[in-house]
Amino acid sequence: MDVVDLREFYASPLGNTTRKLIANRLKAKTGSLAAATVLGLGYAMPYLEETGAEAGTSLSFMMARQGVIHWPAEGPVRSALVDETDLPLLESAVDIIIAVHALELCHAPAEMLREVWRVLAPQGRLLLVVPNRRGLWARFDTSPFGQGQPFSRPQLAGLLRDCEFSILSWSHALYLPPSGSGMVLSSAGAMESIVGRVMPAVSGVLIVEAVKQVYAIAAGKRVRKLSHRLRPALLPAPSTRTSIDPSGDRLLFPSRPL
Repeated sequence: MDVVDLREFYASPLGNTTRKLIANRLKAKTGSLAAATVLGLGYAMPYLEETGAEAGTSLSFMMARQGVIHWPAEGPVRSALVDETDLPLLESAVDIIIAVHALELCHAPAEMLREVWRVLAPQGRLLLVVPNRRGLWARFDTSPFGQGQPFSRPQLAGLLRDCEFSILSWSHALYLPPSGSGMVLSSAGAMESIVGRVMPAVSGVLIVEAVKQVYAIAAGKRVRKLSHRLRPALLPAPSTRTSIDPSGDRLLFPSRPL
């Protein structure tokens, strides 16, 4: 789906309900964004408008295969068309990244996550929304969450771990069917509450909060310095004598301690 399809979806009644349900989950994780630099990756504009209104700086990067649209409607443009594996930002430039309609539509998910890791500040957070492989939404192509590659929770956890992220929390959203029926949309809140308690694993999307992992690199540097300082001293030449054990075999170690 390109940006035109995505914009039309979020302008529909189903898209509006989808935005509200996912945004409520994201708001619970973002907390206060005062003075924070927030980046939306993929088609995250509907969620930036919900969660990033208080951010010090907010940007929207759209992937080259999708296209780009002007954002926001008023004021300086803060959207850009980018290669998701080569973001036009310096290292450690962003505090929070909200990625929606991004990972499942990327041709190289691991490369995208490594680039996200690069531009995040130390202890910066990634909020990632992806289609749930076990959910109903991934089975129908009537919504953006029915496009691309869905993920299971173990698959997503392994991918984040390989790209040096530590997972802080998991959430689920979209338990209603991907239908524009008025009856379905009017009961969306009740379905999120009831089905979410009974069968949480069948949600339409997975929402994971992860933090940039930096201690592994720091620990590696400490080990290298320590091994250099504690380089062993020269040992005296071993004795030429050898010991004989009771079985009669010659032992290959010195008979006296070094």
